[in-house]
Amino acid sequence: MPPFGPISRREYIRCLRKAGFKGPFSGTKHEFMQKGDLTPRVPNRHRGDISMDLLDRLLKQASISKKEWRNL
Repeated sequence: MPPFGPISRREYIRCLRKAGFKGPFSGTKHEFMQKGDLTPRVPNRHRGDISMDLLDRLLKQASISKKEWRNL
């Protein structure tokens, strides 16, 4: 169960892969992952941990609810 809070970029990618996303793929400014029509961004490496606020926005891009996130 990944925490809903500060999380590392590596952990975020690992959890999205568990949810069925492929990638990360190179984009123009950010990498992204893909599952069907969904393409959530992956934060840049130099930013440090992903904050709760950013994680909330990223999960909305991926159409993953907080409940689904906790069950990964």
